[in-house]
Amino acid sequence: MNNQSANSQKPTAMRVLLSGGGTGGHIFPAIAIADEIKKRFPDAEFLFIGANGKMEMEKVPQAGYKIEGIDIAGINRGNILSNLRLPFKILKSLSKSKKIIKSFAPDFAIGTGGFASGPALYEASKLGIPIFIQEQNAHAGVTNKILSKKAKAVFTAYPKVDGFPAEKIHFLGNPIRSSIVSGMQETTLAKEKMGLDKDKLTILSVGGSLGSRTLNNGWKENIENIKQKGYQLIWQTGKLDYSELSSSLQLPTSIQLKEFIKDMETAYSAADVIVSRAGAIAISELAVAQKPVLLVPFPFAAEDHQTKNAMNLVEKNAARMVKDSEMQEKFWNTLSEICENENIRKEMSQNLQYFAKPNAAKGIVDEILKVIK
Repeated sequence: MNNQSANSQKPTAMRVLLSGGGTGGHIFPAIAIADEIKKRFPDAEFLFIGANGKMEMEKVPQAGYKIEGIDIAGINRGNILSNLRLPFKILKSLSKSKKIIKSFAPDFAIGTGGFASGPALYEASKLGIPIFIQEQNAHAGVTNKILSKKAKAVFTAYPKVDGFPAEKIHFLGNPIRSSIVSGMQETTLAKEKMGLDKDKLTILSVGGSLGSRTLNNGWKENIENIKQKGYQLIWQTGKLDYSELSSSLQLPTSIQLKEFIKDMETAYSAADVIVSRAGAIAISELAVAQKPVLLVPFPFAAEDHQTKNAMNLVEKNAARMVKDSEMQEKFWNTLSEICENENIRKEMSQNLQYFAKPNAAKGIVDEILKVIK
């Protein structure tokens, strides 16, 4: 057999196109799915398409994957005139996406939302490549809503998501950091590891990497209440407020002020109650941690999707919610109700199991492989 015919017998490696970005909530699920495929098919080839200037252009190479950038942005509601160039950007990004996809020739494409995934998956579907959508929130983003009509399947973190064809929905959860899934510890040991009293009720407050001024102000106003109750607080402030808070507040050792928490699995494990924003990935991690949670949704998220995320948990009695605008009247009373009632805490932890999908990436890849055989 000559070399040419021998080569033609050799199976080609799987080629996977992924696109998603703008925020970590879009990027990290895409990377987690790629990691799961790579684990099963070590020879697989991957290519991401991202938006130039956005965080995926840095985060994806850090995770060990190639990425190509396209010039695309969303509608700028703050500067209407800047949107005049948007149609040209869209046409340019569609053209470049088509060129990239034709050159790479993927077997299938996965979109996780964000500006770049629109042109990338639209062009992939036009070229007859099977496309799949992963939506992190309880309310479908505009890009994913449009693409879902062409998608072979839509993977969600909630059983119902408005804007998607019901028959295409697979409620499989959001892929989250493997360290959260495997790293949860016994609460007493985690408290000791963090230098806390194992016998005292411990609250963890997380507001994302930049932090939440709403949550930070809420704690500032209730420091005396925390002291009086004898609670412990792990308070992640985020970058924006850390310097001011650490220099201006005199805190007891029972309140740990942290700009950023690297070892989140230990912090989740040490907590008896968690206070958090309601971002999609945060909620998926909280569901796996299965600790009673008070959610304070960020009100300016696109289409108020954080409130919709939170309401899904509230309706199942898996969380309590306080709106940003209600913090002064309701925050401490709602938190106290959770902290002072062990039965409420147990019930919330049990109900969170419904949303806990620790093997989301595995489930998503299983479904994709069923379709592409």
